[in-house]
Order: sequence, then C-alpha cells, then structure tokens
Amino acid sequence: MVFIHDTSIVDKSSKIGDNTRIWHFCHIMHNVIIGNNVIVGQNCFIANDVHIGNGVKIQNNVSIYKGVIIENNVFVGPSVVFTNVINPRAFIERKEAYQTTLVKKGASIGANATIICSNTIGNYAMIGAGSVVTKTVKDYALVVGNPAKQIAWVSKAGNTLQFNEQQIAYCDESKEHYQIVDNNLVVLQE
Repeated sequence: MVFIHDTSIVDKSSKIGDNTRIWHFCHIMHNVIIGNNVIVGQNCFIANDVHIGNGVKIQNNVSIYKGVIIENNVFVGPSVVFTNVINPRAFIERKEAYQTTLVKKGASIGANATIICSNTIGNYAMIGAGSVVTKTVKDYALVVGNPAKQIAWVSKAGNTLQFNEQQIAYCDESKEHYQIVDNNLVVLQE
C-alpha cells in the first residue's frame, strides 16, 4: 500500500516501501530505494541511486542528490539543501566527483539547513534551522550557525541535556541516562 499523488513521477526502477506517501509534484529518479512508512512532502526531487531508510520524513522542497544516504527515522525539514560536489562549475562536468553524505539513524535536520557533501550527521544529532554543516556532526550533538558549531547534546527524544558533576544527564522523555565520555555522548545501560 503506497500513495503516490497523481502529479508526481516515480521511475519504474525505483522501489517504494509499504505505507509510504509521496505528495504533489515530486520526482523520484531511477534505482531509488525508499523504505517503509516514509513521507515525501510536495515538490521534492530524489536523484538516481539514493537510499532512504524506514520511517523518514522529508518535508517540502527538498532535493536529495546522488551520494546522499539517509538511514531510518530521519527528519529532513523543509527546503533543506544537500550538495554532492565540493567545487561545482557549470562548465565542468564532475559526476565522477560526487561525494557521499551519510545521515544516520534518528537525526533531525532543521528547515533551510545546508549539508555540505562528504560529511556524516551522527545518530540522533540535531541540526538547527538555517545551519550550514561543513564537517561531520557527532552522535547526539546539537549544532547551529554558519558554519555549524556544537552548542549542546540532545537525547534520543531531541531534548537538550543538562549534566551533573559526573557528566551524567537524564532525559524524562526517553527515560535514558547519558554520559560524556572522551568528548562523545554515550547511553548508559541500567
């Protein structure tokens, strides 16, 4: 059971998972794989060979170019921009220079953010609206600005964490404890 709006084009070689909805004026190119329970908002473009995991929400006006990989349960806000070439020129063809961008499980990218290619957005990371990501973002990091800089850590539920003297924090919503270890955030087992 897939919903594809009449105004959208999905090339036959693409695979669309169950309960996925593709809204108005979208174009899904060749050999795209979209998982189950995905929402693709209106006026989106997904280029050849892109892989999108399960439970992803792609808001309106997003283009996802070849080289971008989106894992499960990622939120991509409206008008997010992905690049795939570091040094584009209109008069030089650089299709062999496409670079990979990985957006890991549970990450959220705010509206109008720009993700420069060859970077990784970590698990459950949060990119603030309008940010320009120029380097890899750690798991659970909250980054904002241009260029994006880390300002805090967030839980799986997306809440900013407050740490005690032992560098341990608790999230009431996700019901998990977190600790900063070697400048990385880890989930503590209870």
